[in-house]
Amino acid sequence: MNIAILGGTGREGAGLARRWALAGHSIIIGSRDRERAKAKAAELREITRKMPIMGESNAEAAKLGTVVVLALPAPGLATTLPEVSAACRDKVVISTVVALSFGGPRLYTPPPAGSSAEEAQALLPGAKVVAAFHHIAAHELAETDQPIDCDLLLCGDQAAKDTVAELGRSMGLRPVDVGPLSNAALLEGVTAILATINRRYGLKNAGIKITGL
Repeated sequence: MNIAILGGTGREGAGLARRWALAGHSIIIGSRDRERAKAKAAELREITRKMPIMGESNAEAAKLGTVVVLALPAPGLATTLPEVSAACRDKVVISTVVALSFGGPRLYTPPPAGSSAEEAQALLPGAKVVAAFHHIAAHELAETDQPIDCDLLLCGDQAAKDTVAELGRSMGLRPVDVGPLSNAALLEGVTAILATINRRYGLKNAGIKITGL
């Protein structure tokens, strides 16, 4: 599958790229800076020894991807997504975005739309948005010699969730469907909880598993 990762030069996006490249997918790293994207793609090709990793502008990456992943900072959605809206029409779009603010009075503050995923859906009216992968730490994605010890919680467009679940399985995760996109704020909030647990107990890889399933 061709997976475009907008904001793919960041730690989360690059970690997802590594896992999916090793699973046999083709990756397009997107960035505001095309040359930076190309440099990150070259770095990832060297690390993974997989050739189908390329770098492009966010706009071009969105055109080339069969699936588009949003690994952008939350404030960047409003500036980045309008220019890729047409390219994302009818495509599965995965939002990994969480509005975290370290050092502020609140670690997690949902945007006015209710969640970053719902904000993305409003900015990409023709896309099929699924919220997923927020709660898997970037460093854990990067450590590809070890399996990821947690479930993949996802919510959003019903048909698109099947595609996202398959992408999760390809990196060894068990997908758990937690409903419509209106549940995305709750799902995004799990990331803040896990970050708090990591800091409180000196961990790096707190995860979540659903029991009884």
